[in-house]
Amino acid sequence: MTKFAFPSHPLLLGFEPLERLVERTARAGTDGYPPFNIELAEPNRYVITLAVAGFAPDDITMTLEDRQLVIRGQQGDPAPDRVFLHRGIATRQFRRVFALAEGVEVSGATLDNGLLEISLERREPETVVRTIPITRG
Repeated sequence: MTKFAFPSHPLLLGFEPLERLVERTARAGTDGYPPFNIELAEPNRYVITLAVAGFAPDDITMTLEDRQLVIRGQQGDPAPDRVFLHRGIATRQFRRVFALAEGVEVSGATLDNGLLEISLERREPETVVRTIPITRG
């Protein structure tokens, strides 16, 4: 009996990008900063919440790159007249990447009280039935 790996199974055609996605996700950094939550708000709506205390909206960029939501944060240096006796609030730069399935779109983002909330919606694909004509060789 022959054992097939998932992407190389002969009945699964065109799923090679899924294998690349799994490999890319496995290689992604395991850095825990900034911490985040992912909620299923409704059957087809997700909310990602990142704790970004101290970051202003201008310090954060979000881009969609090849079905990946990339969130980057970088703060400028504090004013030179500020003297910290203790600095425990993290202000380092960060990069978080979330892979999005086909049909999942970013519908909005808000920053409030140090929490960045990103809303995602899954659009259901239309079911299409098509008859394929067979021609003679």
